[in-house]
Amino acid sequence: MPEPTKKEENEVPAPAPPPEEPSKEKEAGTTPAKEWSLGESPVGEEQDKQNANSQLSILFVEKPQGGTVKVGENITFIAKVKAEDLLRKPTVKWFKGKWMDLASKAGKHLQLKETFERHSRVYTFEMQIIKAKENYAGNYRCEVTYKDKFDSCSFDLEVHESTGTTPNIDIRSAFKRSGEGQDDAGELDFSGLLKRREVKQQEEEPEVDVWELLKNAKPSEYEKIAFQYGITDLRGMLKRLKRMRRVEKKSAAFAKILDPAYQVDKGGRVRFMVELADPKLEVKWYKNGQEIRPSTKYIFEHKGCQRILFINNCQMTDDSEYYVTAGDEKCSTELFVREPPIMVTKQLEDTTAYCGERVELECEVSEDDANVKWFKNGEEIIPGPKSRYRIRVEGKKHFLIIEGATKADSAEYSVMTTGGQSSAKLTVDLKPLKILTPLTDQTVNLGKEICLKCEISENITGKWTKNGLPVQESDRLKVVHKGRIHKLVIANALIEDEGDYVFAPDAYNVTLPAKVRVIDPPKIILDGLDADNTVTVIAGNKLRLEIPISGEPPPKAIWSRADKAIMEGSGRIRAESYPDSSTLVIDVAERDDSGVYHINLKNEAGEAHASIKIKVVDLPDPPVAPTVTEVGDDWCIMKWEPPAYDGGSPILGYFIERKKKQSSRWMRLNFDLCKETTFEPKKMIEGVAYEVRIFAVNAIGISKPSMPSRPFVPLAVTSPPTLLAVDSVTDTTVTMKWRPPDQIGAAGLDGYVLEYCFEGCTSAKQSDENGEAAYDLPADNWLPANKDLIDKTKFTITDLPTDSKIFVRVKAINAAGASEPKYYSQPILVKEIIEPPKIRIPRHLKQTYIRRVGEAVNLVIPFQGKPRPELTWKKDGVEIDKNQINIRNSETDTIIFIRKAERSHSGKYDLQVKVDKFVETASIDIQIVDRPGPPQSVKIEDVWGENVALTWTPPKDDGNAAITGYTIQKADKKSMEWFTVIEHYHRTNATITELVIGNEYYFRVFSENMCGLSEDATMTKESAVIAKDGKIYKNPVYEDFDFSEAPMFTQPLVNTYAIAGYNATLNCSVRGNPKPKITWMKNKVVIVDDPRYRMFSNQGVCTLEIRKPSPYDGGTYCCKAVNDLGTVEIECKLEVKVIYQGVDTPGQPVFLEGQQQSLHNKDF
Repeated sequence: MPEPTKKEENEVPAPAPPPEEPSKEKEAGTTPAKEWSLGESPVGEEQDKQNANSQLSILFVEKPQGGTVKVGENITFIAKVKAEDLLRKPTVKWFKGKWMDLASKAGKHLQLKETFERHSRVYTFEMQIIKAKENYAGNYRCEVTYKDKFDSCSFDLEVHESTGTTPNIDIRSAFKRSGEGQDDAGELDFSGLLKRREVKQQEEEPEVDVWELLKNAKPSEYEKIAFQYGITDLRGMLKRLKRMRRVEKKSAAFAKILDPAYQVDKGGRVRFMVELADPKLEVKWYKNGQEIRPSTKYIFEHKGCQRILFINNCQMTDDSEYYVTAGDEKCSTELFVREPPIMVTKQLEDTTAYCGERVELECEVSEDDANVKWFKNGEEIIPGPKSRYRIRVEGKKHFLIIEGATKADSAEYSVMTTGGQSSAKLTVDLKPLKILTPLTDQTVNLGKEICLKCEISENITGKWTKNGLPVQESDRLKVVHKGRIHKLVIANALIEDEGDYVFAPDAYNVTLPAKVRVIDPPKIILDGLDADNTVTVIAGNKLRLEIPISGEPPPKAIWSRADKAIMEGSGRIRAESYPDSSTLVIDVAERDDSGVYHINLKNEAGEAHASIKIKVVDLPDPPVAPTVTEVGDDWCIMKWEPPAYDGGSPILGYFIERKKKQSSRWMRLNFDLCKETTFEPKKMIEGVAYEVRIFAVNAIGISKPSMPSRPFVPLAVTSPPTLLAVDSVTDTTVTMKWRPPDQIGAAGLDGYVLEYCFEGCTSAKQSDENGEAAYDLPADNWLPANKDLIDKTKFTITDLPTDSKIFVRVKAINAAGASEPKYYSQPILVKEIIEPPKIRIPRHLKQTYIRRVGEAVNLVIPFQGKPRPELTWKKDGVEIDKNQINIRNSETDTIIFIRKAERSHSGKYDLQVKVDKFVETASIDIQIVDRPGPPQSVKIEDVWGENVALTWTPPKDDGNAAITGYTIQKADKKSMEWFTVIEHYHRTNATITELVIGNEYYFRVFSENMCGLSEDATMTKESAVIAKDGKIYKNPVYEDFDFSEAPMFTQPLVNTYAIAGYNATLNCSVRGNPKPKITWMKNKVVIVDDPRYRMFSNQGVCTLEIRKPSPYDGGTYCCKAVNDLGTVEIECKLEVKVIYQGVDTPGQPVFLEGQQQSLHNKDF
């Protein structure tokens, strides 16, 4: 085998894959191992690269493609990346193999370039290899990254010699196995022999046993031996070698074991022999773990202690591992089968053919269906679906078929087998070419079709050129080749299609020329003008009218006006000519320059004519002074006439300005043009004189201002009064109320006039903007209710007949006159309406109202009823003494006021509201509380040790409130300073402890209720002496106290009002010993397991919670306490009321000031 060429220092490095990688693939058993040279990748990797390249690319729009180059030539690989979605340039790296980054190898033989096309937004990256060398061949990879995006592409580079000869073959190097015991074991692999290298002629060497070399060589020499003798499955051989090198333990069953390996030629016979230590042992032979049975192929023989296995007619499938077992022991060996070389028995012959003919090259080998490889100039021919070469095998005969031979097929072709080779030359010549129909010159009009056609004697391809450059096909340009006829068809001829066209048949030094000329009649392009070809210019400005023209050859342009030509030169009106346009220039345009201008074009293809109207416009004249026709409070209506001259352009609108008469500053009123000749200025100040003026506007600009109008002063009546409503109605009167006008104005408001008329003398005219009826009546039908102006917004119309119906309206009056009337929406019946009385007791008064002595009592009780109800107050059934309690009544509520409450004011207050025969009553409980009196008496019951036992009796006066506790104080007789011992004590007896021995003490007790401690305290009459040490203390004898007590309610249930939908609770407290059992009842029915009720009992306090009660939950509730000593019950009433929009009964709610908010806060 030839040695790889050493790399020069200036060459691009092309590292070879390590030999372990192909060995891994062989070991895994995924793909049969193939031999490759430096820089190449195995077939499995090539397949992976093809699969990877076929996947959808993320960033690449064009991937680098594999290529072939000859030694010493250049090759460029191109990758393109779309940059539409990229904010910056992506990063691109080029690799050779798997790890070598080529960025650091750039230099003489490698150049990396990058460009960016702004129009297409595409980055182009190029890798150029200069003067390629043979070791540059191999697999390359291009990687592009951008943020979290990544894309890669692999491609191959093949480098061939510029001139090659058929290499000399070492048949032994082609003898390689690709697998162990597989179907393709022993198949020839010529990949290592087909590289284009110059190989030195090797002398015949004696056959070498590679296994013996490997067994005797050092591990560092394995790779060298494998490379020298063409071993690609080095890892598999090393595995077998390792098994052969294992130190065999001394066997008790075998006296002589199998050799480590055996080698035999294909079709030959091999003999395996072992010698047993005990001839009675049973022996079994195995191949790849499967037991071998006797047959014509496998023959077993016994000779004493020897056991022999013969394998006849060895084939490549017999190449495997064998082992023999004797008892519990075994020994193994390897069998290698060599395939005999295949010889070429019939040589190739030189052949001559013409282009387009079918060529067959034939040879014959020594065996049927042998593996044969074909070469062209030393390069292997690989047939495929897209290849022009086909290989056919008929037994020992092998054919290479070339369909439609070309001059490129002229070469030296060779065939190679494992035992020989043969070569021959193929010469392909051209047939004589005849021109049957030459190309002809053509002249066509612009937009027409150009068709160049020729016919030659041979059906061959050719190339079209235009002005020496190749013709590229497009949607408009088509190249047609049908047999011997060649056509070039150009649809819609353009000026740039003009030129010299040449058709050159491939492989012939013959050209067919033709000239194409494209002409175009002159055209005047007026797309940029109006529909009537009118051009407008402002007076005093310069007009430069450029008209695009076309035609081939370029036409000549002539301008004229009124049959008078406009010459080119330096005059005020002149013409200018250019290749693609003609220009009319007018310096400082005047009104007289308006008119029709003509342009004429002419060339050899025809003539063209067009007319253009030029219009010179100017600013309009100012309008005449405007007239103010109507004036309001802050507005006016003004009119004017259009200007006499509009400047040659229609008036687009007007701008209006105003100013105060005393001011010189004008203010514009409209920023959008006013299209009409009337305008309504607004937001003026009443009583101030103003002037207005007008500007006319056309397309050119704004005219000078008109003369100012005559001064005018805005002044107007007020707007109508608002919210006219009925306040009250009796049998003879109607009281109306309203709100002041929304807009009063500078004239102010002097007062109101209220008018009415009777139903029957009106007819509804229409409905006003608020949906209220307006009436069209003579002024005499409306009667004034007030003779003089009134400034209040409430008035009572008197002396009206009962049961009559009247219409009412009100007007606001100021210096400018009466405003528009405000009408009441419907007729009013003069008759008082009786509304039954209804008392609305506030929530906080539904329970006992408690106040301390000396505090003020101010209770407001709302009620309803019409006419005004009669109210009666009683306390405990007796009329209230108004000298002690103040009662104030209004139409909607009544107030009880006590400046300084006394305990005598406590009691039940009854309110009766009466309207006609309807009566409503309500009750309020008021409790006035004060501090309690002191206990009646305090006694010292006993003294022992440091302790004193006290008892006392409750006070006579509890202050009109329950006693909540007692406060006990002590004082030393010597100092008589009082110190509190116990506070908030609930019982009437107590034991005072931790007294100082030897001291003498007095004690006093204060009573306590919700108002506080009693003003005085009751002191013990006697003192308690705490005896000193040495005195004998005799313990008193106590009898056992009986703590048993029948149930007793210490806090009763109270009548309660609840709101529907809000939880309510009933509370009471009970004591007793033993602890009583509590039972709740509603209407004498025990409440058991009802989810609407929850019952609690904590420290003697009993609570019944009613969840979201409804009116049906109202009734009499009872709490029953039972123990062994007795039973006690207590009842209360619960009333559940429903709230409708803030009130507990239907109707219109009436609240006092401040009461509505408190009602919502407490109820909700």
